[in-house]
Amino acid sequence: ANIAAAAAAGFAIKGNDDLQIIEGIGPKIAELFKSNGVSTFGKLSTMSVPQITAILESGGSRFKLANPSTWAYQAQLCHENRWSELKVLQDELDGGVAVSDNS
Repeated sequence: ANIAAAAAAGFAIKGNDDLQIIEGIGPKIAELFKSNGVSTFGKLSTMSVPQITAILESGGSRFKLANPSTWAYQAQLCHENRWSELKVLQDELDGGVAVSDNS
């Protein structure tokens, strides 16, 4: 990841593959992913929701509330240094989940 480009878009990224930049992923989930061999944006970007959910489930009940539906896409944007697109997407998300427009 391009840390300078990330910073320019308003992300305080800690290292090349800081999974916590992805909305919905906190320190515990990032740690869980790392222990399951998922430590890069590139790797996460190729995973399906069921694959991600399986890792979350392996971590126990405290991870059940996490909704990873947008995580692979967010990771892809990070991996491709599309930080401004990520910013727009995250502004539309709530806890990493798309908020439906009911108006």
